Amino acid sequence: MKLPVFKNLQKNLTEAQMETALEVLEIYAGSPSVKEEEQEAVGEIISNICGAIEMKGMVDGGMSEKDAANSFMQRVMGSIDRDQAK
Repeated sequence: MKLPVFKNLQKNLTEAQMETALEVLEIYAGSPSVKEEEQEAVGEIISNICGAIEMKGMVDGGMSEKDAANSFMQRVMGSIDRDQAK
């Protein structure tokens, strides 16, 4: 996940555009002829788009871009910490 990518996507695309991109990428990644390394790259892109959608929702809800980015990253780090504790 790359925060600068989230910021760029959420500033320049609508949520609907990002959702459409997600659908295309998910179908592409699910194709039998797509190699594992390609699936990993697509997975990273999907992850970035999902982060941008979350961040856009927070910004559209009135949160500053900085606070939205910090909030999202704190949730991600908290999730990673919980997963590692298991």
